[in-house]
Amino acid sequence: MLSCAERVSVHVYPPAVIDREGLHKSNLRGLRAALWACQPADVSLVDGFKLGPTAPPHRAVVDGDTKSAAIAAASIVAKVTRDRYMHMVDAIYPGYGFASHVGYITPAHTRIV
Repeated sequence: MLSCAERVSVHVYPPAVIDREGLHKSNLRGLRAALWACQPADVSLVDGFKLGPTAPPHRAVVDGDTKSAAIAAASIVAKVTRDRYMHMVDAIYPGYGFASHVGYITPAHTRIV
């Protein structure tokens, strides 16, 4: 899939940034950064979010991963990146189940935390 892409940009923020700025603001910041890194582009599609005037021109597509192959591919890249990160963190901090819950809140993870 990556070999078919003209450009790919992934931005990962550490937990301290997410704790300080909040998940939603961190997501928007990462989306803007990724969008800028993929410029120039004829069209920039974003899954559901309007990113405001500090972002390059883009179109927010609600449920974009079901309507656009490019958005679906970006979603897969993001999920694979997250899963790989969570497996790496699991090796550093065993016992928290990061490799099994990969960042999603589960009853088992809630009990451990």
